[in-house]
Amino acid sequence: MSDNPSRLELLRFTRRVVEQQARASLRQLDRWIADEERRQAEHRQAEHRQAEERRPPPPEWLIERGLDRTSLVAVHTGDCWDPGKNLMPATREQARDAIRQQVPACSKCRPDTRLGLLE
Repeated sequence: MSDNPSRLELLRFTRRVVEQQARASLRQLDRWIADEERRQAEHRQAEHRQAEERRPPPPEWLIERGLDRTSLVAVHTGDCWDPGKNLMPATREQARDAIRQQVPACSKCRPDTRLGLLE
């Protein structure tokens, strides 16, 4: 046998080299992809934190309006779990005045109790 490799042996050797290089290139590309995904996730988290910081605090009191948007239906605390849909934020004094003017206090969050009023 000859010490010189055949053309077919050279082609198979070249294929193995290219395959190894391709695997290494794919591993590098996968690292770059993972790094970019991590950077994007960190950027989204930072944007979310900034949005949370800019968000105003929830109102302490809510007044629910009727469908006509003028009549007052109920007074709620700002953290009521069942406040209805047509809401407007209110000050403590506005909530107290509404209850004193016979606007019902929510039976779930009991703003009248928190305000120190009795029905």
